[in-house]
Amino acid sequence: MDRLTAMRVFSEVAASGSFSASADKLDMSRAMVTRYIGELEQWLGARLLQRTTRRVTLTDAGENCLRRCQQMLALMENIEEESIDHAGELRGQLRLTSSMSFGHAHLAAAISDFLTLHPQLKIDLNVSDAAVNLVEARIDLAIRISSEPDAMLIARPLARCDSVLVASTGYLAANLTPQSPAELTQHKCLSYANFGRSVWRFTRGDEQTEVSVSSRFSANEATVLLHAALADGGIALQPNYLVQPHLQSGALQVVLPDWQVPAMTIYALYPSRRHLSPAVRALLDFLVARFAEVTW
Repeated sequence: MDRLTAMRVFSEVAASGSFSASADKLDMSRAMVTRYIGELEQWLGARLLQRTTRRVTLTDAGENCLRRCQQMLALMENIEEESIDHAGELRGQLRLTSSMSFGHAHLAAAISDFLTLHPQLKIDLNVSDAAVNLVEARIDLAIRISSEPDAMLIARPLARCDSVLVASTGYLAANLTPQSPAELTQHKCLSYANFGRSVWRFTRGDEQTEVSVSSRFSANEATVLLHAALADGGIALQPNYLVQPHLQSGALQVVLPDWQVPAMTIYALYPSRRHLSPAVRALLDFLVARFAEVTW
């Protein structure tokens, strides 16, 4: 039995709670997944999983085994990542996480270009706006947009993130264009989900103001609100990196162009400077150079 492969299969089943989903993820048959789990249990002399018709859960022995397997797999991945072949090429696999909107708009293309330069590398990207524990999830690099990044992580700035208020030409043709932030209360606003309430802050020179926006349509992801705005759904607060092509095409227009909203920063976050693999360093340097002079 290939014990490392069995450990990978077991870790994936433990994460997904499903033999079928694990088989799809690992590109192997469900029967093969079952065989690896059975052989691992036989090797260890313990039942690792409780199987029901709805879900697969870990036994106490499985919990202990999972921690050990993750440690072994992480060690092997570090060895692979830090290995350089005779041609000087980087090897191994990197795990990244990013917001869905930035991953879709810019990071996917950047990763594709980086992999072209390093054909022996593999990258797994998890797009999610949810907070992720980088250590527990074994994430090498997180791309996050924030005004205050997690103090427990190392943060390397990639680019400034400005945002603007936008609305479609159709929406503005059917509604009076607001001339001041206060007039936003009279409009359909598309806001980020925040207990049904959103506060938008603005500055113009020395002036500062904020508006409490009650929206009929809120979402927890920027791309969803972008498409709602394109469908004449109302006024949305959008990051420039996502909305710029639609402003250039004329599908969307900037609302209240004299007023600015607080800027944030796009960061690359990682747990520690110690033992940073050559592959992660190379990707960091690539992303810094890539986004040093962005048009948005």
